[in-house]
Amino acid sequence: MSESKTCTDYQLVSRLNEGDEEAFNNIYTLYSLPLFNQANHLLRDKEKSKDLIQDLFISVWNNRSTLKPEANLAGYLYTGVRNRVFNLIEKDKIRYEYYSSIVKYATEISNRTQEDLNEKDLQAALEYEIDQLPPRMKEVFELSRKKHLSHKEIADELGISEKTVKKQISNVLKILKVRLDRYGSAGILLIGLLNNN
Repeated sequence: MSESKTCTDYQLVSRLNEGDEEAFNNIYTLYSLPLFNQANHLLRDKEKSKDLIQDLFISVWNNRSTLKPEANLAGYLYTGVRNRVFNLIEKDKIRYEYYSSIVKYATEISNRTQEDLNEKDLQAALEYEIDQLPPRMKEVFELSRKKHLSHKEIADELGISEKTVKKQISNVLKILKVRLDRYGSAGILLIGLLNNN
């Protein structure tokens, strides 16, 4: 009989608390398939379910020292799956709404040809898209591109790390690239200018 069958959850979690990889592997062997089945039943997407279970077990390993041996391990794991499924569904809903708004906006301007877009129109479109950004992201971007502050100066002014500043600017550029792509070559040119600033 394998060790995973002879050890109780209490014993496995106690050993896991001490960083015992074999205990972790036994927990994974016992629970990964039933948890995958539960996730896949809710999501009806095998790849997303696999990723979700992988994420759950990474979390279990990373938080191993805080797990309580006397707690219900199965309950903890199934709750983790349920919460991740709900979070994924919510993210997909937000992503769907975001893409729907892009399609709606693109449809509203689809009757205008690329030749009709002059520099003023493109600048107005850029300002509109920047105004749609979350407030902190917009603030970081404007300090960088309009006031021409360095990452360090922005970090100092806002009390955040330079890494956060760099990430925020990178995220803005990705968002604007998607949103300005509909303007064809003029939009691509504008994104190129923004990237080089």
